[in-house]
Amino acid sequence: MLADLGLIAPDLASDAALSAAAAPVFMDTPNRESVSITPKDPRYQDLLLRGYNRRFTGSPDNIRIVTGTGQVIDAVNDAVREGKQLGIRGGGHNLDGLVDDPRVRSVIDMTAMRSISYDPLMRAFAIEAGATLGEVYRALYYGWGVTVPGGACPPVGVGGHITGGGYGALSRQYGLVADNLYAVEVVVVPARGSARAVVATREPTDPNRDLWWAHSGGGGGNFGVVTRFWLRSPNAATNDPGKMLPKAPGGTLISRAVWKWDELDRSAFVQIARNIGAWHERYSSPGMKENALFGGFIAPRIEFGTVTVAGQVDPTVNGNERILHDYIAAACENVNVKPTITTSARLPWLTTVMSYVDTGIGLGAKPPLRSKTKGAYLKKRYTDSQMETVHAYLTDPGYRHAPAAFALSSYGGQINAPATDATATSHRRAVLLGSIYNYWDKAEDDTRHLTWQRDFYRDLHKDTGGVPAPGDQYDGCYIGWPDVDLADPTLNTSPTSWQTLFYASNYARLKKIKKAWDPRNVFRHGLSI
Repeated sequence: MLADLGLIAPDLASDAALSAAAAPVFMDTPNRESVSITPKDPRYQDLLLRGYNRRFTGSPDNIRIVTGTGQVIDAVNDAVREGKQLGIRGGGHNLDGLVDDPRVRSVIDMTAMRSISYDPLMRAFAIEAGATLGEVYRALYYGWGVTVPGGACPPVGVGGHITGGGYGALSRQYGLVADNLYAVEVVVVPARGSARAVVATREPTDPNRDLWWAHSGGGGGNFGVVTRFWLRSPNAATNDPGKMLPKAPGGTLISRAVWKWDELDRSAFVQIARNIGAWHERYSSPGMKENALFGGFIAPRIEFGTVTVAGQVDPTVNGNERILHDYIAAACENVNVKPTITTSARLPWLTTVMSYVDTGIGLGAKPPLRSKTKGAYLKKRYTDSQMETVHAYLTDPGYRHAPAAFALSSYGGQINAPATDATATSHRRAVLLGSIYNYWDKAEDDTRHLTWQRDFYRDLHKDTGGVPAPGDQYDGCYIGWPDVDLADPTLNTSPTSWQTLFYASNYARLKKIKKAWDPRNVFRHGLSI
């Protein structure tokens, strides 16, 4: 999140992050059986700790490392036969324990399935489900000069990212990653018989098209095990792989306006947020030149010391530097405290993306990280009164913890071009994505940090029942940031269900697809369809 907005400066002196993200973990040997690792195996603990959020650690009976679709089929059949609940792990960055769940007895780990290539028969890029975003960015850029509009964290796996919609710094220009999804290969379990692999495309004549649609924002682990994605932009009318996906930026330029918390009073804080909100309300329609900018407002707790507005553009495109300059100027308008404004040199795009610093570490948290993220799609900015609530929670002396933050991130633009039912991603009216996130390291502190965060979120959205209920101001929540609080009736006491918050009117169709493709409910978790 902070990395998305350029708050953490990239380290361009080292190529280590780029090299590490590109290195495969296993050789693909599809003719052997999958590796089944049990608790007595010394590798077991390492695989358990692939999960990012250490608030959750599972205890499955086995972890199956698969290298091909056939092995996935075998692993699914074994789990079904033995009556074991399945979990599917891609990159391991699931934020809320949907895989690291005590009910999960068998985990299919996709880490060995990381192939990225161009498939001339499908006229699309084939990406296995265990690949990470960093590997995808590197392979597409060096191979063909193209990219996908995904997130800023290279270690995140594509499996959950694409099926959750997939959002990042280029999405205002090119839509979501899922908007560029052409096909999926999915291992499914029918009502009778054994598991099988199905390929589903977005072609209108494809009898399996509903299964493709469900994976274009319907969330991971709901309908089967995705083994492979094919990506091609919907408007690509060529056989040239170099034109099948968005052209990668020619570089990156980042500007920041930084205020010191001890110089910033409540009115100035509210004014900054008002400025950011007004800019996005004005400049987030599809086709606008301002969609070249990705930016936002990052306000950690007062103990962190600073509040930042950041923006980034591709400086090799004429007019983009002016857009960036005007955005920073707009953020500072009528603010009674002058910030420190800095602008980077023109940076190489891929190296900047790959020079990732974990958000929690950047805020000062100590690993191993425990975390919680709560989000909200905004059709309109938070009101001044709501931003006063934000200010109160970020400065409350009764809670001291620097690695806790509130942020507003750019949204809209080309994301909002498709109809709400064109894909499973229904959120096509938002202009900002708000978030409250927190990082810590000790289990005994869970209650303190979670209570502060849950109270903050509830009070911020108190006029709509404590959640960002779809309506005039909000457009629900991002399934790519799963929040099991919303499915807990003791925490979500509003009349708005978690299904409505994550999927809105698309949930009814997702339920029908679930019944058709997973009639035995083999694939389930805390937020499953």
